[in-house]
Amino acid sequence: MRFRFCGDLDCPDWVLAEISILARMTSVKMKLLCIQVIKDLLDEGIDYEKVYKLTSDAKFEMGDVKASLAALSFVLSSAAKYGIDGESLSNELQQLGLPKEHTAALCKSYSDGLDKLQTHFRRKSLRLSHVDAVRWRVDYVLSSSELKDVNTPCVQLQLTTKDPDTGATSPVSFTVSMEKFRVLHNELKQANTIVESLSS
Repeated sequence: MRFRFCGDLDCPDWVLAEISILARMTSVKMKLLCIQVIKDLLDEGIDYEKVYKLTSDAKFEMGDVKASLAALSFVLSSAAKYGIDGESLSNELQQLGLPKEHTAALCKSYSDGLDKLQTHFRRKSLRLSHVDAVRWRVDYVLSSSELKDVNTPCVQLQLTTKDPDTGATSPVSFTVSMEKFRVLHNELKQANTIVESLSS
C-alpha cells in the first residue's frame, strides 16, 4: 500500500513496528512528545528529561524511546517534505494502526508546526557552496613529451568557493577541453537565465 506522507511509497517496516509502541502512550503525552520532536527537527534542541518523563508511564525501555523518537521524526519530517495536510496524514496513520486519538494529537502538533518545518527545511536544503571568484586562462598545447603534434587548446579554470555555513573559501582548479568548456559555458548561461527569471 502506498502512502502520501512517504512520497507515494510503502511505509518503511521499521516505522510500522513502532506504531504499536507509540499506541501504548496516552494521546496527550503523544502530543507533548511530538512537540519535542518538532523542536528537534527545527534544531531548537530536545529536552530528553521531559521525553523520559512522558514515556515512563508507558514503561518504555531506552530502545523504545529512541525508536519512537525516530519514527515520529520520520513521520513529521516526511509529511512536511511532501506537503501533506493534517487530515490526510491522520487517515494514513490510522490505516497503519495508530489509534484515532493518537493521530489527532500528532496531527494537531504537525499542523501547528507545518509552516515552520517547511520554512526550516527549505532554508537547510541544497546548501551549495557559493562561487566567490573565477580565474581562467587558455593554453594552446603544440606538442608534449608523449605526442609530437597536439595542437589542442584547453582552458585552465580556478574557482574559489565559499562554504555557506562557515564562510571559509577554498580554491578548486581543473582543466577542461575547449569542447567541454563550451558546454559548461552554455549551461551556466542557461542556469543564469533561469535564476534571473525566478528572482524577477
